[in-house]
Amino acid sequence: MVVKLAPRVVVDPAVRFGKPVIRGTRVPVELVIGKLAGGMSVETVADEYGITADDVRAARRYAAQVIASEEIRGVA
Repeated sequence: MVVKLAPRVVVDPAVRFGKPVIRGTRVPVELVIGKLAGGMSVETVADEYGITADDVRAARRYAAQVIASEEIRGVA
């Protein structure tokens, strides 16, 4: 069962162990974000993994939303 998490980002238990991926691919959002963090351009990531620049930007937006909704708890 495919679940849409965000535009162009889905999870499917049968694909990549249920990790968020770019819709219609097996490219994990985690990989896309890691490549961007490593200095690759949006266009280079898109070309390297056979996705579109819009897919790369969607992964970046999804990651930002996840981080923004993250709850931080201090442990003393």
